[in-house]
Amino acid sequence: MNKAKIKFGTDGWRAIIADDFTVENVIRVADATARWLLSKHKNSSVVVGHDCRFGGELFAETAAKVFCAHGVKVFLSKGFVSTPMISMGTKNLGANAGVIITASHNPASYNGYKLKSEFGGPLNPDSVSEVEAMIEDEVELKLLSLKEYEENGLLKYANQEVSYIEAVKKNFDIAMINSKISFAYDAMYGAGQNVIRELFPKAELLHCENNPSFGGTPPEPLHKNLLELSELIKSKGNISCGLATDGDADRIAMYDDKGNYVDAHHLLLLLIHYLHKYKNMNGKVVVAFSTSNKIKKMCGKYGLAYQVTKIGFKYICEIMVNENVLVGGEESGGIAVAGHIPERDGIWDGLTLIEFMAKTGKTLSQLIQEVYEVVGAFAYDRNDLHLEESKKLDVVKKCESGYFKKFGNYEVTNVESIDGYKFYFGADRTIMVRASGTEPLLRVYAEAPTRDEVNSMLQIAVNTLLNG
Repeated sequence: MNKAKIKFGTDGWRAIIADDFTVENVIRVADATARWLLSKHKNSSVVVGHDCRFGGELFAETAAKVFCAHGVKVFLSKGFVSTPMISMGTKNLGANAGVIITASHNPASYNGYKLKSEFGGPLNPDSVSEVEAMIEDEVELKLLSLKEYEENGLLKYANQEVSYIEAVKKNFDIAMINSKISFAYDAMYGAGQNVIRELFPKAELLHCENNPSFGGTPPEPLHKNLLELSELIKSKGNISCGLATDGDADRIAMYDDKGNYVDAHHLLLLLIHYLHKYKNMNGKVVVAFSTSNKIKKMCGKYGLAYQVTKIGFKYICEIMVNENVLVGGEESGGIAVAGHIPERDGIWDGLTLIEFMAKTGKTLSQLIQEVYEVVGAFAYDRNDLHLEESKKLDVVKKCESGYFKKFGNYEVTNVESIDGYKFYFGADRTIMVRASGTEPLLRVYAEAPTRDEVNSMLQIAVNTLLNG
């Protein structure tokens, strides 16, 4: 009997636990990964870990046993770890690959399997495709116990969280931040919780317990999922900012001292502004197609090279490995900065911006005003439309054929189609449409000078796309 085909999406393989995400299927994927590794490196090694999701330990240990059965040396993390910890560990230990059992920001019913490269970032798309092509329907392997693999030298326990905390201490002035900034942190019950608790004893902590159901809220750092953090800041009145990270702590959201949500577009601009203008660092800025056009404007003003990629951090990572990149990031809050691994890291990004506040003595909203002085004020938002597959495909076909010439009173002046369709209306206004490749979902984005206009444009876009 043919087994379900296992496919890797933009960021790993994800599936519902006990439905498609089973021990048997993890064995199939780990077996393919092991054989792929051995085809590239005779003496292979891999770093393995899991985040806070249900079954994480079981699935990580299962993968570890499969690798050992193939003679691949395993560095296994005990207890939950973040995705950046596994990426950093892969690079620091000189391993050939990393595997983290995580479904990132997906609801609690999901788990997943992400592949990391020896450089400390996502495995490149071609290699992921090669692993995927090697997944067999049936795998027959004799698996021994972890203790036996440890005794014969194939398994070693390596605490990636301890190593990560040491790296944070080396790169940030923790004492200075602790003396000048009081911030709140929402771990969303995710894998970043121990780091902040240990390094910042004065931080106000939210959802920093191990809860595999995530309290019923998907651990995705969107404003609608972080209202408690926003309210905490508003009610306390003495908190400098709020930081939130997703389930595997590679994505970020922030709040200013008034409890206002600061989206990834603003965070990207703040990071470029700080690293270039204040720290005199240079390099290319690489962003995914769905990010604000203000980033291009800032790069033009600062004389920084600028490149746009398809959506998926793996495309950004490929460039980071081969070129000098200052900041790379996505609209979803996955951001990487120079001086660290070529990987999204919500805690590292957050501490970089908190350090910016501590060094300048300015609030996050004051620093955003500095950014607006360079690029102008703007707002950006998106609306996710759950549509029947046929309707989704119909809209995409119309976008492809150039059917949409107007959205309400907005005349289309130009269209870009790097990954989805971005409609330009001149004067800092765009609408973007992108279909999900994995579900009946159409994402609609809008950018304009004010929040009210963005809300209006999103409504117009939905009406035009569905009824036009």
